[in-house]
Amino acid sequence: MSIRLNDMKGFAFDLDGTIWSGEALLPGAIELVAALRNAGRKVVFVSNNSRKPSTELSKKLTQMGIPTEPSEVVAAVEIAGEAVHRELGPVNVLVLGTTELHRVLERAGHRVLAMEEWEHSQAVVVGVDPEFNYASLKYAASAVHQGAKLFAVNLDARFPVGPNRYEPGCGALAEAVAVAGGSRPIGIGKPGHPLFEMALMRLQCQPAEAVMVGDSASADIAGAAAVRMRTAWIQNNAEPNVLISPDWSAPDPARLLELWQTDLFQG
Repeated sequence: MSIRLNDMKGFAFDLDGTIWSGEALLPGAIELVAALRNAGRKVVFVSNNSRKPSTELSKKLTQMGIPTEPSEVVAAVEIAGEAVHRELGPVNVLVLGTTELHRVLERAGHRVLAMEEWEHSQAVVVGVDPEFNYASLKYAASAVHQGAKLFAVNLDARFPVGPNRYEPGCGALAEAVAVAGGSRPIGIGKPGHPLFEMALMRLQCQPAEAVMVGDSASADIAGAAAVRMRTAWIQNNAEPNVLISPDWSAPDPARLLELWQTDLFQG
């Protein structure tokens, strides 16, 4: 028996490269989300963002024409403190990232150190850091080499900022620290399970009743398949190695909307 999009009760969407690219919505994004909501399907947004919390991401979605509450967004940066706490308890942390990442870690009970205090760190947490430089790499790598656990909010090497335009992602910075420090990073966001499990809780449905819609085969599709969610791949980033076949694929949200509408008409 074939699986139809119309049979699904919940839809989780990645943001960068799936709903928008940089500051521009992808074709059909507004119409697809509206059609699903109008049909009574639950929708959440699941982002590997290491800089912005759900309040900022929901505001951006709303301003771009997709009305969204903060409770409908799950962001990797918001679970960073819990992830470190789960591994190590409350610890001294060296942070490469934005002010928001510092705040998340402090709220979780960790002590954020100045870079010059690297010798006292028990963990290094890496997010996208606009201030990243050789000095911060030196301090972070030295801490990891000394024994501090290395965490990356996500392992994405890059993120889209426009058509065929990308900037270095959190994973690229974490890789530099890992190579220099001699230890592999622990990934916090996708493809790890926690974000998908939180999405399923928000959707209030079973994995087989939910679809993860994303552009990253390695993070969105493989990660969701690992927790037994259905998957829809937005093929706009030409990933060369797709090891897990998605249930559906489309070049953009507009085409996925056509697939959804076809299922409705045939239902």
